[in-house]
Amino acid sequence: MSDYLFLYGTLLPNQAPGEVSALIRKLRKVGEGCVRGRLYDLGDYPGAILDAHSDTSVSGEVFALPEGQSILPDLDSYEDFDPADRRGSLFVRERRPVSLSDGRCLECWVYVYNRNPGKAPLVVGGDYAKYKAA
Repeated sequence: MSDYLFLYGTLLPNQAPGEVSALIRKLRKVGEGCVRGRLYDLGDYPGAILDAHSDTSVSGEVFALPEGQSILPDLDSYEDFDPADRRGSLFVRERRPVSLSDGRCLECWVYVYNRNPGKAPLVVGGDYAKYKAA
């Protein structure tokens, strides 16, 4: 059984910085997807606040994690997520249902922003790649 990862920001293949790009290349793309919530522009990166009852969504891509090798601890480190200190982590990694563009729904790991976004601008439309390109 595959584990899946939903990416919406700086971990996307065309956005990933050098320190994680080799890890991202190990992922196999499954498809485009979205998850209910809001996406904020936090400056150098976006942050998703997920809410199953939201009327807005965060767009991204779903990837299958490589079998037999765990890259999640390295991605956790990049995202400033410490499983032993969820409260103190900038992002937390949670399993959430993600709707794929082909109609499937997959349980995926998602990095969720773990702070109040304050006055950070909302990424209208929830698509960080399009937002950055505009």
